[in-house]
Amino acid sequence: MAEKRVYFFGNGKAEGNATMKELLGGKGANLAEMTSLGVPVPPGFTIATKVCDEYYKNNAKWPAGLAEEIDANVAQLEKAMKAKLGDPAKPLLVSVRSGAAVSMPGMMDTVLNLGLNDEVIEGIIKRTDNPRFAYDIYRRFIDMFGDVVMGCHHEHFEAIIDAAKKKAKVEVDSDLSADQLKDVVEKYKAVYKKNVGKEFPQDGKEQLTLSINAVIKSWMIDRAIKYRKLNNITGLLGTAVNVQAMVFGNMGSDCGTGVCFTRNPSDGKKEFYGEFLMNAQGEDVVAGIRTPMPLDKLSKIMPKAYQQLTALMTKLEKHYKDMQDMEFTIQEEKLYILQTRNGKRTAEAAVKVALDMVNERLIPKREAVMRVTPEQLDRLLHPHFDPKAKRDVIAKGLPASPGAAVGHVVFSANDAEAAKKKGKHVILVRKETSPEDIGGMDAAVGILTARGGMTSHAAVVARGMGKCCVAGVSTLEIHEKAKKINVGKLVIKEDDWISLDGSTGELMIGKLATVEPKMSDSFEKFMKICDSVRKLGIRTNADTPADAKRAREFGAEGIGLCRTEHMFFEGQRIWPVRSMILAADDYSIMLTAIDEAVTAADKKAVEKEYKSVKNQFEGALRKLLPYQRKDFEGIFTAMNGLPVTVRLLDPPLHEFLPQDAASQAEMAKILKVKPAVVKAKVDQLHEFNPMLGHRGCRLSVTYPAICRMQAKAIIEAALNVSKKGIKVLPEIMIPLVGTVDELKFVKDEIVDEINAIFKKCGKKIKYMVGTMIEVPRAALTADLIAEEAQFFSFGTNDLTQMTMGFSRDDAGKFLEEYVNKGIYKSDPFQQLDQTGVGKLVEMGTKLGRTTKKNLKVGICGEHGGDPSSIDFCHRVGMNYVSCSPFRVPIARLAAAQAVVVNK
Repeated sequence: MAEKRVYFFGNGKAEGNATMKELLGGKGANLAEMTSLGVPVPPGFTIATKVCDEYYKNNAKWPAGLAEEIDANVAQLEKAMKAKLGDPAKPLLVSVRSGAAVSMPGMMDTVLNLGLNDEVIEGIIKRTDNPRFAYDIYRRFIDMFGDVVMGCHHEHFEAIIDAAKKKAKVEVDSDLSADQLKDVVEKYKAVYKKNVGKEFPQDGKEQLTLSINAVIKSWMIDRAIKYRKLNNITGLLGTAVNVQAMVFGNMGSDCGTGVCFTRNPSDGKKEFYGEFLMNAQGEDVVAGIRTPMPLDKLSKIMPKAYQQLTALMTKLEKHYKDMQDMEFTIQEEKLYILQTRNGKRTAEAAVKVALDMVNERLIPKREAVMRVTPEQLDRLLHPHFDPKAKRDVIAKGLPASPGAAVGHVVFSANDAEAAKKKGKHVILVRKETSPEDIGGMDAAVGILTARGGMTSHAAVVARGMGKCCVAGVSTLEIHEKAKKINVGKLVIKEDDWISLDGSTGELMIGKLATVEPKMSDSFEKFMKICDSVRKLGIRTNADTPADAKRAREFGAEGIGLCRTEHMFFEGQRIWPVRSMILAADDYSIMLTAIDEAVTAADKKAVEKEYKSVKNQFEGALRKLLPYQRKDFEGIFTAMNGLPVTVRLLDPPLHEFLPQDAASQAEMAKILKVKPAVVKAKVDQLHEFNPMLGHRGCRLSVTYPAICRMQAKAIIEAALNVSKKGIKVLPEIMIPLVGTVDELKFVKDEIVDEINAIFKKCGKKIKYMVGTMIEVPRAALTADLIAEEAQFFSFGTNDLTQMTMGFSRDDAGKFLEEYVNKGIYKSDPFQQLDQTGVGKLVEMGTKLGRTTKKNLKVGICGEHGGDPSSIDFCHRVGMNYVSCSPFRVPIARLAAAQAVVVNK
């Protein structure tokens, strides 16, 4: 039996269903599902996604048997519609649409009104007595077929229709007469022949074959590839092809077409939301060529159709248990549903819809956490305009996608992408956007259009991206070639600053001040749902009390990484650090010389010289001690009873010294040494590969006094804060350990210093000493390391660097090529390499727990805030992840999603 590749739907029966998205694509699966539910769906058939995969593997040829299977389904469709492709008396007209397993709105191609030719048009005129309708759909078909299938650009056809409207002195296409449209059709055919090199095809089967190929080819066009890359869509076979009988919203005043959502996609309110146009086809609404009417007006124009539509909206939302985005057409007052899919929504709407559906008992809590993506949650944490700032509003449009955007004006997608690479914030300004603009829309911080409504391409894509968008600002005169905007007498040029408020639709001249966001009540409730589902603890990387406070507000349950070296650069404290570095080597040499002195005289001479060096080295540490202690007191107070993991000094000492001559001279002057002394120290500390050099625990082995000072500052701060009745849980973390003997050496120094403090003050507090696992050898010998460590924290930035042989500072120059060429799925410094580095993490965790069954294990690299890496940490059985303060909510969500995905 031949392999099945084509699936029919129609007359209440379908060969597919909603579970078959991988095979039929989202659109095809939902068309089949709706058909089985009794929804009025025009019949048709779906060519499976595997055909797209076979097409590309077979040198752009159809697999054997596909043509015959398509012919059989065309015949079945003709029977269902009681019409025939190419028959002037009873013509079958179809649409040919794409549809991948993951929704990619507007990214691939569509052909409408297929089956028209010169003879069929005459037949339609006789049958409908509506020549205007006939010529309107014919000119649309020639335009779309020419552009999408044959590469005759839409601009050629647009120029003809614009000239016709200008000659007729009308504003919109629907005001052109039948004769005027007939003339447009003839001119369309002429421009087609001129650009394609042959007559417009009259055979319906040829039109269908070419259109199916065009839709399959659109899977690999630039905008589709870029969209998949931007949205991290991988692993799909390709696009399905949906061939469906046409219904017409442009046959007259009793016809219309629209897009609707079962809830508001901007704010999530439970209300029917959408737009429609009378006497129009679907692309008129989405493309923004005409400004549509809000959905509620349909209740007055066609109350019966509106009532039926809203009933179907309710039915489909309950069936799919998610907000639906639907396309509909009304032909001669009869309603048809052309598509339904889970609707794209803003971050704010995603949170509210998820919460509301839990409260409505439509979905359980575990499902709710899957309804908001980490990327959406991240957008909620973005700034908005300061309410106190003065607004110079110059125009107002539709609030198509909420948010605040401030940037330089650019007029093309290419310019937006180029500006982003230079680090500029830009706002993309277009008359109307098209799918080709996807790269520029992603690069821009905001999007502004003169045309289009709330369901236009710009609005839908911007909401999906979380970009601020103001659409349909009709008072704008946009001159894209001249690169300027006229708003009345005001002229805005390329690179001028403008501000957009996507929540109000306001356009303002200049740069408007923004403020940090405040979390809504819905946000807090949603995060509590996430917390009730997740198992991983969520900590933060914080080096200051302000960071700690902010992280707690975002729900952090402790600090997983407090980097002490950042404190050394504040204010005047850098100078005792530099003074210590100048004396460090001499101090170490003198200690060794004292031990090796043979005679008493030699020892006395060395000790005299050592005293001077010691005063400089240890004196510098004594100056640093109160700074460090105060820093820790602030952090312990801010965390108020939550654990705080403090990493001891990690970077190589040369990072604290100036590298240019002028700064070295300034250092010499302040520390009262010769510039040559400073330069000599800089040269001495130079390392060919400092990331593998004298840093981390290696510094403490050479200079134990440094780790002792830091331990003293941590414990004294903890004792001082605990006196105020605040519970303190200090965790001291020793970095860059490669062998258990290193760890033991440094740990013994720390414990000895802490015991001396306890003895002196007569009080004790609980504390822990652990280590970062960031050297591959430490992961391989984690069972031995665990004999001395009370906890592990995987430092995956360095572990990735050392395992993969990449320099963090240099790999960025070429890693993008590795991703683009499919060698790596993603940058391993952004998403954990689970098969390589991850294997060491998993091994280290298991080995450590063979020694200490309840060993606490976490991660504190940049991967601690990456959702896919968090999922891995959950599967490995870690206790917590630690990330930057603003990533804490994302980590809470990702940890909850990991529970659901890995159930």
